[in-house]
Amino acid sequence: MGTIVRLVLPPEVAADSDAVRKRAASIMKCSADAISTLRIVRKSVDARKPSIVINLEIEVLTGKDTPEENTFQYKARNVSAAKEVIIVGSGPAGLFAALRLIELGLRPVIIERGRDVSERKKDLARISREHIVDPDSNYCFGEGGAGTYSDGKLYTRSKKRGDNTMVLRLLHLFGADESVLYEAHPHIGTDKLPGIVRNIRQTILDCGGLILFNKRIDRLLISGNRVTGAAAGGEVFNASHVVLATGHSARDIYHLLMSNHITIEAKPFALGVRVEHPQELIDRIQYHGRPAGEYLPPASYTLTRQVNGRGVYSFCMCPGGFIVPSATADGEVVVNGMSPSKRNSRWANSGIVAAIRPEELSEYNQHGSMAGLMFQSSIEKMAWENGGMRQTAPAQRLTDFLSSRQSQTLPASSYFPGLTSSALHAWLPEPVCSALREGFTAFGKLMRGYVTDEAVVVGVESRSSSPVRIPRDTDTLEHIEVAGLYPCGEGSGYAGGIVSSAVDGLRIAEKIAEATNASPKTHTS
Repeated sequence: MGTIVRLVLPPEVAADSDAVRKRAASIMKCSADAISTLRIVRKSVDARKPSIVINLEIEVLTGKDTPEENTFQYKARNVSAAKEVIIVGSGPAGLFAALRLIELGLRPVIIERGRDVSERKKDLARISREHIVDPDSNYCFGEGGAGTYSDGKLYTRSKKRGDNTMVLRLLHLFGADESVLYEAHPHIGTDKLPGIVRNIRQTILDCGGLILFNKRIDRLLISGNRVTGAAAGGEVFNASHVVLATGHSARDIYHLLMSNHITIEAKPFALGVRVEHPQELIDRIQYHGRPAGEYLPPASYTLTRQVNGRGVYSFCMCPGGFIVPSATADGEVVVNGMSPSKRNSRWANSGIVAAIRPEELSEYNQHGSMAGLMFQSSIEKMAWENGGMRQTAPAQRLTDFLSSRQSQTLPASSYFPGLTSSALHAWLPEPVCSALREGFTAFGKLMRGYVTDEAVVVGVESRSSSPVRIPRDTDTLEHIEVAGLYPCGEGSGYAGGIVSSAVDGLRIAEKIAEATNASPKTHTS
């Protein structure tokens, strides 16, 4: 094992491997030739001051050091004849639950309402070109879940619910660039994720797992207080353990649970818009007039503000990215953001959302636990009506939004279906609109130049989180009323992105293994 060295370097020096080696040798008090290996452990950009620096944490090996063997591997097993576990949904929660179940000697049976990543791509093209939304195959539904075609940011570093290191290593094993292991804000890119998802699928199949596409769950089989399986597309699948990893947009699942008198709960969520700037402008603001390029990545930002007790914050910021149509049905407009791996679009976009508390939705009280979902749906329908009743999205220049006037013209945008000028300030809920105005004004003071005619706000960013939680036991992770039913991931209210959803999938798999007396196999890391 080598020595950990911490370096603070100008960007152009950090990009020069020979210069990094010399700096490391100086700290180690040895010659550069004595260093046999340099391995980046952690890397981040610090642009808080005009003198921008790169923080590097490096493992340095000299001739006397023995390289530490990389013992991490995926312990594949043949589970074709093993006890079956049904997983509903093939997003990160479902896929990583399946991978871990295989290691633990159980056979995952994944039931996915949408298509595989290759076929799904054709459905996404139809949304942009023909404004047709397939309710089962779109930016939210299909193999890989919402994350596959929505950027692939891996920002979660919290270990509150589990170790995310295993997730990052598995992603690297299945095709992600090595940088996901050390970047402070790792990113895969929407162009790379489909290949990674295909590799995961093939591993699951090679190990004897089963993946069924184009099958929407229409019934849960329950006997007494225990799940016994699920029905989909006229077929019945029997299993004593069912994982619900359906994502934040599978509203039919919440209705299905309600119709079976299975408890769900309202939870806080957020609603707002997606704001888009020229990436060059964000670079100039964040890098103190310096452009991004060979030594600096396209700049990003994270913004947050409390407005009269309501949080207003940036969400899923996509440098060098695109705004994408994320509706899951006709008659609604929802927007999200994504970036390719090179982040080389000329635009930067981010959700700017305001927190919504369940108790604020008294107008929707008759819907009980579904009040937030019904409110969310009503706003998406307004966006449809104000966007021209197609997948064109209602939009307004940021300066016009702040001044409560409809825009006469709109700037160029990355949103392929197109924008329609709309007075968002007139139809967005007033508390949300007021909070967004104050938030944007405050953000403009923090980032001089952020509030500009060149920026456009696009509606609506409404799926940043689910307004519903499916409650589960804190120990077994089963539903509080139905044994063997495991709410999992973002749609169940226990995650907030690719990594945290995947971590939750791993935890659920391990709990199922405990319940079935399967023998856990621990990763060597």
